Amino acid sequence: MNAERLLEVYGQISETPDAIARLRRFILDLAVRGKLVEQNSTDLPVKLASKKSLNTPLKTVPLGWSASTVGRMFVLRYGKGQKASERLENGPVPVFGSNGIVGYSKEFLTDKGAIIVGRKGSAGALNLCAGPSWTTDVAYFVEAPEEFDIQYLFLTLKSLNLDTLGKGVKPGLSRADVYPLAILIPPLAEQHRIVSKVAELMALCDRLEEARKTREETRDKLTAASFARLTASGKTPEDFRAHAAFALEALPALTTRPDQIKTLRQTILNLAVRGKLVEQDCADEPASHLLKRIEERRDELLSSGYPNPSEAKIQRKKQEQQTIPAGLPELPLGWCWSTLQRCSLMVIDCKNKTAPYSSSGVRLIRTTNVRNGRMNSNDQKFVTEATYEAWSLRGKPEPGDILITREAPMGEVCIIPENEQICLGQRMMLSRLVPNTINARFLLYSLQDPDLMERVQDKPLGMTVQHLRVGGVETLLVPLPPLAEQHRVVAKIDTLMSLLDRLEAALTTADTTRTRLLEALLREALQPANEALEAAE
Repeated sequence: MNAERLLEVYGQISETPDAIARLRRFILDLAVRGKLVEQNSTDLPVKLASKKSLNTPLKTVPLGWSASTVGRMFVLRYGKGQKASERLENGPVPVFGSNGIVGYSKEFLTDKGAIIVGRKGSAGALNLCAGPSWTTDVAYFVEAPEEFDIQYLFLTLKSLNLDTLGKGVKPGLSRADVYPLAILIPPLAEQHRIVSKVAELMALCDRLEEARKTREETRDKLTAASFARLTASGKTPEDFRAHAAFALEALPALTTRPDQIKTLRQTILNLAVRGKLVEQDCADEPASHLLKRIEERRDELLSSGYPNPSEAKIQRKKQEQQTIPAGLPELPLGWCWSTLQRCSLMVIDCKNKTAPYSSSGVRLIRTTNVRNGRMNSNDQKFVTEATYEAWSLRGKPEPGDILITREAPMGEVCIIPENEQICLGQRMMLSRLVPNTINARFLLYSLQDPDLMERVQDKPLGMTVQHLRVGGVETLLVPLPPLAEQHRVVAKIDTLMSLLDRLEAALTTADTTRTRLLEALLREALQPANEALEAAE
């Protein structure tokens, strides 16, 4: 085993997402193939009866080892059902289910040490009990034959990945799937050495894993603290610039995983809606003037019966009900508070009934089709033209409208793309802006603010699955900047998000490279002649 080479480049692979898990599997693989400890010619080989022995080429079996199959060496014995009422909260004999202790008993099925193998539920899961035990009928139990040290047998069964065998059409682990699997049996003396070595190496893996966990937790705390300083209220421009400079300088050290990019994106959006992403310009027309133009143009359209007389009447009434509460945080120069309803030409709810699906027709956009600011085709459903007309009586969704989910999950948003005809699904709402007023992309980014729920006046309902009220969406507070600044904010966000896309791709590539290097190192350790390492480098 080329362990020196593995240790030499460990620093390069230690950031691989599942490096420790791979090392554990690697150690186990070496153990059951006779490559973890040296063979000793003085060890007494395990002598197998002919019915147990498996004829294999000598070069595939280490010195003093024998080959067989699971079914030739031992029996997976069925557990026995036991009423839950018969179990004790504590007692001398543990009762095992498919993956762990489920109670205690005074009786036992075996008074020897046993390995419990999940049969149903957690099929293939393994548990080792050193003393008497009871196994329920959702699991098997295995007593070690004389040829095995029970702890080595546990390692052998673990190396077979039995949990992958019970995931077929009919879930559950069948003995017929396990019995043909080939296994190698070393001398008992070597089994003891292997068990000891594996324990030593797994303890090392535990320490490496704990060190990695501590390192990641520290890094995440530093990242959170750095970004919290940026988004904290009451900071002077000088303080903000100093904290921003620190965050940018520390970014390479703090951002090493693709999943950390999400925090960066959220920070950018939060800064944007608080006026900290671009500078204010006193020459910009104030947002209050923009709202006045929106109000005038909206009144004209609704007075003309847009989109239909009934809905126009509803929208006019809702506008009259809009209020801005006192005591809101102070906004930057030229900004003002509004509500989504006041910002919009109209805000309408879906038909609160599940639409009948059809095999083709108009796309039905449900909450699952709105994620991360985009509309997707996940589990796409369709409705007929007749259903579309019936479900769109309040107003037909149009390209440029902003869609908002009220549940599952709440607060996801997107803009309907050009040339898309869609039907609004259940628990969906839309906001349509007055043409040539608010920048729709700015409003979209504003609604993606991670602190959006703090701007909901009519708070979410639901003890388990929370959902927004219709009124909560209509009266959602919107910090509105001047139109010119909206355009600058959108341009800046687009630039920064593009940079983050590239950073995320680079981190993903780095993860892939580290993973390939780790795989090559593990193969090299098993097969020194393997040239895969050079290819990976």
